[in-house]
Amino acid sequence: MHTEVTTTPADENSRRKFLKGCVNAAGAAVTAGTVSSTVEARDTYQRPPEALGLLYDATLCIGCKACVAACKRANDNPAEFSTADKLWDTPLDTSGYTFNIIKMYRSGTMSTKDDESNGYAFMKTSCMHCADPSCVSACPVTAMTKDPRTGIVAYDPEACVGCRYCVVACPFGIPKYQYDSPTGKIGKCELCRHRYQEGHYSACAEVCPTGATLYGRTSDLLIEARRRLALKPGSTTIYPRGNLSGGQDQSYEGYVGKYQQHIYGETEYGGTQVLKLSAVDFEKVGMPYLAPKSSASTSETIQHTLYGGLLMPFAVLGAMTYVARRNVHHEDDASAQEAGKESS
Repeated sequence: MHTEVTTTPADENSRRKFLKGCVNAAGAAVTAGTVSSTVEARDTYQRPPEALGLLYDATLCIGCKACVAACKRANDNPAEFSTADKLWDTPLDTSGYTFNIIKMYRSGTMSTKDDESNGYAFMKTSCMHCADPSCVSACPVTAMTKDPRTGIVAYDPEACVGCRYCVVACPFGIPKYQYDSPTGKIGKCELCRHRYQEGHYSACAEVCPTGATLYGRTSDLLIEARRRLALKPGSTTIYPRGNLSGGQDQSYEGYVGKYQQHIYGETEYGGTQVLKLSAVDFEKVGMPYLAPKSSASTSETIQHTLYGGLLMPFAVLGAMTYVARRNVHHEDDASAQEAGKESS
């Protein structure tokens, strides 16, 4: 038997009132959320005054990859092979077990180092230790943290749940997931913070023979980077090696390259603690163009707008309640009509 469900004008009026109430509640939530976002929206965080980092000068890099090997040893990371013979540790990119890599730019005849048209150049890839890191903002369990004094972006495997939000959030593609880990684990550079108590610093800077990778306070590194950009190409200058902010003097005299007049990381993404100099355009050597504002500040502002004043919960709950009420109401009408027919 076909049962026709009918609705009365009173029913329609009731639904309209209910839907109107949901809209009004959402509107009130929007207003509350807007006010809340105005209060809670934040600016991009700045580097701590004592922030530690690296200065990588591509014009000094000879591509020896001593930094890659030292990083592996310092972090007890296994070799990764990209060739059939598997004789050498040959990672092609950073991974859950390779936190630092030297990549090569190639153009034309590759006859001259640091020549964009017919030359080659090197670029170091590792964690940039952002002033306002997206990985920290995205992590729901604070497995990623930023030290308030050193600014180092650290990872706690005990807190990690393997969600990989940090992997997606990083604009540099640095945090990598160890897919063979039974518990789920992220691998990334932490500036060898586990070696500081032993009197050591970042292994990549310790072993670099030319000072292409230099360790120190980011404020000191910025001063050194600006000094180099002001030098005349082809002239000679003194280049420090190792730890710029302290330790044994390992400086030497060398020739000045023809730098791009830009310090990568000074303003990109709100500033990073790892700074870079290059003779070749930064985008050509693989560094992304980024605005001087972090995505973390933007995303958190959006979240505050959506959830401030319970805007999103109110809107979703209101829509779900309306759908549920509408469906249940129809079923009740049909049951009542069916019962009435049976009684008659």
